[in-house]
Amino acid sequence: MELMYVVSSRDARALLPPLLRATRRRGIEWGAFFTGEGAAILGDAECAALLSGAARAVVCEHSWQRHGDGESCPIELGSQTDHSAMIARTYKVISL
Repeated sequence: MELMYVVSSRDARALLPPLLRATRRRGIEWGAFFTGEGAAILGDAECAALLSGAARAVVCEHSWQRHGDGESCPIELGSQTDHSAMIARTYKVISL
């Protein structure tokens, strides 16, 4: 994967959609991993829709249980092991 977003802050809600739209316009293969408070962003319908273009989008299962407000998860549930595996196959990482 060329680019990966690691989202761990709830404050990334304003930054992530424009970054994902720009990434899609450039035709870059990208992925995303959500952890901690960053999992709460998945409740935003626009963010969830933009993630459909990801090569892979995963949220830490424990973070989703804590910040997902009991909703069904819109992306793959995973673990920090998935995070490590994704990082190992990525050329550039943007942490939000």
